[in-house]
Amino acid sequence: MSNTAIALVGFSGWFILLSLALAVYRSSLVLGGRKAANAFRTDGADLPGLGERLTRARDNCFETLPVFAALALAAHIAGRLEVTDGLALWLLALRLGQSLVHIASTSVNAVLLRANLFFLQMGIYLWWTIRLLLGSGA
Repeated sequence: MSNTAIALVGFSGWFILLSLALAVYRSSLVLGGRKAANAFRTDGADLPGLGERLTRARDNCFETLPVFAALALAAHIAGRLEVTDGLALWLLALRLGQSLVHIASTSVNAVLLRANLFFLQMGIYLWWTIRLLLGSGA
């Protein structure tokens, strides 16, 4: 399996884990009688602290998964996995780091670190896009 495929599966698996963690968190509130099952806001604003951070980390992951999937698919279809393979695992590490920082804290330093991790990911996506569109093998 290519690095691109491994990273795409890892990215998808991470989204699944974040979704399951959020489901367990919400279920514990419902089963503990602290929240009605139909009373959760989609943005997590009604779950201050860990619940809101977990919701946003999961949503951030979901928002960028289609970009990664589209570029990975384009590279595969074009027979150009060399464009994405070199940085694919780094991209996955950056995504995991961004999510973990998001879950851990909303301090100024954490937000700045998270922003840097985000911009590094966007830089990789942009680099891949340019290389795929221009057809450069290097």
